[in-house]
Amino acid sequence: MTTLSLVIRPERPEDAPAIDRLQARAFGPGRFARTAYRLREGAAERMDLGVTASVGSFLVGSVRMGPVRAGPSAFVMLGPLAVDPSFAGRGIGGTLTRATLEAARQAGEGLVILVGDAPYYTRFGFAPVPPGRLTLPGPVDPARLLWLELQAGFCAGVSGLVEAVRA
Repeated sequence: MTTLSLVIRPERPEDAPAIDRLQARAFGPGRFARTAYRLREGAAERMDLGVTASVGSFLVGSVRMGPVRAGPSAFVMLGPLAVDPSFAGRGIGGTLTRATLEAARQAGEGLVILVGDAPYYTRFGFAPVPPGRLTLPGPVDPARLLWLELQAGFCAGVSGLVEAVRA
């Protein structure tokens, strides 16, 4: 097996068409029905926190974050994290996740939430949101609603319905 010549870099505006194609390959058309995707519709994106992975000129991975709020508390939501199916299992998703979380820390964010598999995301420090603390505007398995506190004490006052900050 050859080693990938993987380039990790911040997302740029011109990456948007390639990221859309990547998400279509990774998730298929059913992605639009998921609550996390519906929450992001028309929402702002934190371009400064987005990260991409490329092999040559081929975009093989992307992770984005968007601003959300629950009541007066503003924080960010990780996702989607997409890796081209032909490059799955090579650590690209983990590399992207670490890079975007570091960008969020550097930007002074206090909290990151996501909807995802706890066995995958706990290695980055994510934990299930305590029951009843946060809800999303649609059905979500509560075990898949995760959060990672980046600033000590930030989660203490966070509760309510999560809403996207619109573009």
